[in-house]
Amino acid sequence: MTTATHEETLGFQTEVKQLLHLMIHSLYSNREIFLRELISNGADACDKLRYQALDNDALYEGDSELRIEIEHDAKAGTVTVRDNGIGMSRDEVITNLGTIAKSGTAEFLKQLSGEQQKDARLIGQFGVGFYSGFIVADEVTVRTRRADLPHDAGVEWRSKGEGEFTIADISYDARGTEIVLHLKKDAKEFADEYRLKSLVRKYSDHIEVPVRMPRVDVERDDDGKEIPGTEKTTWETVNEATALWVRPKSEISDDEYKAFYKHVAHDFTDPLTWSHNKVEGKLEYTSLLYVPSRAPFDLYERDGARGLKLYVQRVFIMDDAEQFLPLYLRFIKGVVDTKDLSLNVSRELLQQDPQVDKMKAALTKRALDMLKKLAKDKEQYQSFWNTFGTVLKEGPAEDYANRDKIAALLRFATSHTDTATQDQSLADYVSRMKEGQQKIYYIVADSFNAAKHSPHLEIFRKKGIEVLLLSDRIDEWLMSHLTEFEGKHFIDVAKGELDLGDIEGEEEKKAQEETAKAKEDLVKRVKEALGEEVQEVKVTHRLTDSPACVVLPENEMGFQMRRIMEAAGQKLPEVKPILELNPEHALIGRLESVDGQAFSDLARILLDQAIIAEGGHLDDPAAYVKRLNALLTA
Repeated sequence: MTTATHEETLGFQTEVKQLLHLMIHSLYSNREIFLRELISNGADACDKLRYQALDNDALYEGDSELRIEIEHDAKAGTVTVRDNGIGMSRDEVITNLGTIAKSGTAEFLKQLSGEQQKDARLIGQFGVGFYSGFIVADEVTVRTRRADLPHDAGVEWRSKGEGEFTIADISYDARGTEIVLHLKKDAKEFADEYRLKSLVRKYSDHIEVPVRMPRVDVERDDDGKEIPGTEKTTWETVNEATALWVRPKSEISDDEYKAFYKHVAHDFTDPLTWSHNKVEGKLEYTSLLYVPSRAPFDLYERDGARGLKLYVQRVFIMDDAEQFLPLYLRFIKGVVDTKDLSLNVSRELLQQDPQVDKMKAALTKRALDMLKKLAKDKEQYQSFWNTFGTVLKEGPAEDYANRDKIAALLRFATSHTDTATQDQSLADYVSRMKEGQQKIYYIVADSFNAAKHSPHLEIFRKKGIEVLLLSDRIDEWLMSHLTEFEGKHFIDVAKGELDLGDIEGEEEKKAQEETAKAKEDLVKRVKEALGEEVQEVKVTHRLTDSPACVVLPENEMGFQMRRIMEAAGQKLPEVKPILELNPEHALIGRLESVDGQAFSDLARILLDQAIIAEGGHLDDPAAYVKRLNALLTA
């Protein structure tokens, strides 16, 4: 191997500088994961070569036995991790080792706190791969050659992790990538055969590519003494080297499942749960699905990388095969291995393959069943919901076929507990419904407190009827697609006519009709005073403490959704609310006792207050304040 003349020094991407500084100067816990990350990268490189060689067997260069090798030199203080996978070209080295080409980088860096334990977890969650080598090394050397390039197209990359790296052209006979870690003084423990073997078995036993380490055998005489000059080096496979998902479930321990998840998801934390399933018959495939305990930084980027690792007959095809699960389950990690697809399948072909649609339906059902089983553990499921609940709420709109299953998995805050924690299921709600109650009532607001203290809840609290308190930005959109649960229709208490059904007796309904008739003159006067600002004015029985409230027509977009869309620049047609008056309130009594400008001002104050109570914004707040001051000083 000879270094060529073309050598240059380049600077790292800004994000890489920040990340390297953090790892080099702050992170000392969980240092051993560097080996897991480097082995995982090597396994991916071997998988990619195996796939590309399906069309071009010459890429193997006469060596189709894919492997990862680990060597150590205690005297030199180095650890070398080598693979004979696809390798990299010069441009790929600059791109892959000089930048972090992963969405969410900026968000990741914002999360870093400088606290070692928390930041270590973040590093693992983000999956920084190659850069983890700098946790234990003060200098890293990479030598590589891409499989389809000549021997003199090798590349050497060197860096001390201090803001820049040197890259040079070299002649490199081997195919693949070799990473040499020059260990820090306080990391010499890793230049030990037993330590390295234990880490391979701990983190990478499930890797299908054999991970080998050299073993020196020495002949001995009759007395058991070593015979000088008889040393012979052989390569010993350290890991199980069997694809974990093809093994029987009975032979796989929980620790092995967890270790495999960390390989697939590049995560430090254990998964919440998993489901391992083999299907035989018309479709033949094996799936291993995981529910993470932490959310990736790009969870809410619907166009971000997502999906399962796809294998066909144990041959790696692609990462992030998003065709096998719907978008609302994009947090699910795992592997699917099938016999029913071509080895040369592409993303475009996957979208056209009817077999994929059948597998997607089955895998979606499997994932939802996994969540249903997890929901039996209330504490575990609450942890899941707090992390992924908002994403799962996308489900009813995207997956009509499984709408009922998804609805059973949803959790809400309700007036039953009056806490912001979303921990009540729709089944819980139905089990507590009042005698004669036929509908599920809910309210949508900008915040939990706004929903909790909405005037629309007053009659429901008086009668002891539970109401779902919705305040997530997605909630109104969710409820537009979630129309019923177990035959009970959902009703927005802030829209349309209030109908409590059989909960209200005939005498109560008759009294309401009489009150409305008695206040017809007042209603007419208020409508004339407010003119085109309201669609209608009426007497209501939904209020007990507030003098008035605004209600939208039943099929109109709610206040929360309107504000979200307007904030996004969407122009919407003006909607005039319905003003409802509480005939028992003292302010309504006072309204009846005044005339002229005083009547008009008080009517407008009541309308403005009702809009404010709904979280709305006044067109002319100064006029409202002026009228209110006049009322207070009258």
